[in-house]
Amino acid sequence: MKTIGMIGGMSWESSKIYYQHVNEMVREQLGGSHSAKSVMSSVDFEQIEKWSFSDDWGKIGQEMASQAQRLEKAGSDLILLCTNTIHLVSDHITNATRIPFLHIAEATGAAISAAGLKKVALLGTQFTMEKDFYTKILEDQFDLEVLVPESNDRKTLQAIIYNELVKGVFTEEAKKTCLGIIEKLKKHGIEGVILGCTELPILIPDEEVDLPTFDTTKIHAQKAVEFALS
Repeated sequence: MKTIGMIGGMSWESSKIYYQHVNEMVREQLGGSHSAKSVMSSVDFEQIEKWSFSDDWGKIGQEMASQAQRLEKAGSDLILLCTNTIHLVSDHITNATRIPFLHIAEATGAAISAAGLKKVALLGTQFTMEKDFYTKILEDQFDLEVLVPESNDRKTLQAIIYNELVKGVFTEEAKKTCLGIIEKLKKHGIEGVILGCTELPILIPDEEVDLPTFDTTKIHAQKAVEFALS
């Protein structure tokens, strides 16, 4: 079994779900008392958040490169960045290390294509929804049509994520708001919904949406386990 290296802490609420997923998936596939071989290097999200809002992605990239190198030195065989938004600086990781890096948008795109869908909505932070690092992969590599919410709804999602979800606050009100945003997008003919923030699947269970949802955390973790057991 190969060792999965995880960069966590963005937020730790979702990082613990990554750890849970990879271990449960390994046990399901191998049985017995098997669990995943893994290393996690977890950052202080307060600083990452400040750099994000000051648009200082270069510093975030440097920090991610440093974390990835730490994982490589610790014996990891692949790197998993346990967040959607910070994949914006994934090139810093791939340029700083020699081991494989599993991109969350590529894993998600493959899952959507396997489901036979062509038009999907993307929910996440404003950075994920408005910058092209995520949608470009989905569109160019998987020929998907990607819709994002209107401007005010993007701002609302941003506030919910940073003021509540990353702090471990998951309310019925926030869930209803997100479901309302999805209802608006359904009028544009979407066939599925990407929960493109690693905390969103905690807030919105699959059964709450009457379209296929794509839990990027679970999809990403599954790809890592497939690699680790290959």
